[in-house]
Amino acid sequence: MSLMISVSGIRGVFGTDLTPENLTRFTAAFGHWSGGGKIVVGRDTRVTGQICEDIVCAVLQSIGCDVVKVGVAPTPTVAMGVLKHQADGAIIISASHNPEEWNALKLLNSKSEFLDESQGKKVIEISEDQSYSYKKYDEVGTVTEDDELLNYHIQKILDLPYIDRDLITSKNFSVAIDPVNGTGAVSLPQLLEALGVDTIHAINDEPTGIFAHVAEPLPEHLGDICELVKEKNCDLGIVTDPDTDRLALVTDKGNLFGEEYTQAAAFDFLLDKKAGPCATNLSSSRVAEDVAKKYDQKCHRSSVGEINVVKKMQDVDAVIGGEGNGGVINPDLHYGRDALVGTAMILQLLAERDISAEEYRNSLPNYYMRKSKMQLTDVDGDALLEKAKSKYADYNPDTTDGVKIDFEDGWVHLRKSNTEPIIRVYSEGISPEKAEELANTVVSAIQ
Repeated sequence: MSLMISVSGIRGVFGTDLTPENLTRFTAAFGHWSGGGKIVVGRDTRVTGQICEDIVCAVLQSIGCDVVKVGVAPTPTVAMGVLKHQADGAIIISASHNPEEWNALKLLNSKSEFLDESQGKKVIEISEDQSYSYKKYDEVGTVTEDDELLNYHIQKILDLPYIDRDLITSKNFSVAIDPVNGTGAVSLPQLLEALGVDTIHAINDEPTGIFAHVAEPLPEHLGDICELVKEKNCDLGIVTDPDTDRLALVTDKGNLFGEEYTQAAAFDFLLDKKAGPCATNLSSSRVAEDVAKKYDQKCHRSSVGEINVVKKMQDVDAVIGGEGNGGVINPDLHYGRDALVGTAMILQLLAERDISAEEYRNSLPNYYMRKSKMQLTDVDGDALLEKAKSKYADYNPDTTDGVKIDFEDGWVHLRKSNTEPIIRVYSEGISPEKAEELANTVVSAIQ
């Protein structure tokens, strides 16, 4: 494994790939790119988080940046810190759902958004050229601390006109949580209490950064929370990843809601309040279109990647957006995935409609997704994509990001990987068998 460098930051195993040297170089490049302004710095609960934070803050000061340290905080909370402090950017020290030996720097600009491609490439260029300089002793930046940022974030959620704490409180919800020893261990209980949820059952809720199970909130990792919901007769189960930007749900019957359905529920909730389009990426479930059609709205599709969804949202003035990995993007708060505001919206939906989580999930159409890949050994990936585009021209394939072909009973999306010699093959159908059949048909047609 080697250091992974992308427009959104750097990521690697601490001590081998992610070292003090490359943390220093990349931080200095970002500080220089930001103009030596004010930078918010936060981290998740990983064991190496404090070490990385010390390096990052010292380097930013050395470049001349004024640092606002927020300590252990969810990624969306750090994003809110950029807005609160009118900062020039932020560095989030978190490797998201990667294992605990990993860490990363994730970069936000002055709009509290992840860097776009041109911005990220410029930071990479500066880091490679080392075209930055350190300040003299009397020009270094300052460090201040903000211990109230999570309170600020939660209050902004409570201030949203469609979040009614009194109504949520009146339902006496019982909620189970699994924050997988990440920042949700700190933020979820505080949010739920602020929303009037008094009964909280928690597992894996010590913010140690040593994850009790694989940190990505996928079905195969969530058996314990499903059992807890049933054992304690909870109304809802909530699972977050280590930096609390992805949200997975469990119904009151202990059944997984499905990550793809988190954003669908958020769309359903907000489109009922505000007229306007929504947006998600090309590899997210068709259920997003179904929800949009319910309100006579259009669901726009972007390339895969959070910043691409955000740009599409801004282009079409979307009132809500997200990604099928449990990401809810509510622009009334900020342009970024946020499991905390997603949690508040889901509880509000259940309270308003006086419906159980199981009943609500059963009201949505069922789709089944399949993810596979094609190896590209001695094969031109671009040629295969062109062949798919030509072969299925009658279906007007979307070529925004690879090739996506929509069929009556499902779809297939082909994308070249940026890191491996493969084409990723995503498919969805009205049954697991249909999802597999569609993928196999397309792959066979272009091989």
